[in-house]
Amino acid sequence: MARYTGPANRKSRRVNFSTLENGKDLAKKPYGPGQHGNARRGKPSNYSIQLTEKQKVRFMYGLTEKQFRKTFDKASKMKGVHGENFLRLLESRLDNLVYRIGFSNTRRGARQIVNHGHVLVNGKKVDIPSYQVKPGDVISLKEKYKSNKLINEALQSTLSRVEYIDYDENKMEAKYVRLPERSELNKDINESLIVEFYSR
Repeated sequence: MARYTGPANRKSRRVNFSTLENGKDLAKKPYGPGQHGNARRGKPSNYSIQLTEKQKVRFMYGLTEKQFRKTFDKASKMKGVHGENFLRLLESRLDNLVYRIGFSNTRRGARQIVNHGHVLVNGKKVDIPSYQVKPGDVISLKEKYKSNKLINEALQSTLSRVEYIDYDENKMEAKYVRLPERSELNKDINESLIVEFYSR
């Protein structure tokens, strides 16, 4: 399945959830897309609720179904709570951390920066957005890309960062200090519904 490249707000409206995590994608039209977006619907089934929860997270991180399921299966082999491990793996993706650092205002933009080979992990070029960053790894930009206008505008608009990233403003690099706690991740996600969906 090809990656969705259309407007982010359409996906957000479809699942009634801000996939950009800032609410802007739902601000103008907080209802479903299409001519029947405002129509009343009956009570959703358990399957529908579980599917919507899965799609919320998949749209938020911008993964294809195949990538999403592969990450889910990988999380099942880890010690601890399956759902929480799954979210930690998604959060540890290189494209997501580039977004969390503030090198881009969106995950889609962060993925493009990684794809184009502008990002270094521990001083080595990594152009795979799904690359799993480990605690202790340092993420930086190639020297010639540090003066990029879009990157600097994104950094200037970043008001705060997550606590599991330690950003050095002078060096324009960040250290992935530790895996995030569940309390530090999006509270509007119910990962147990995703586990139920794939356990049917």
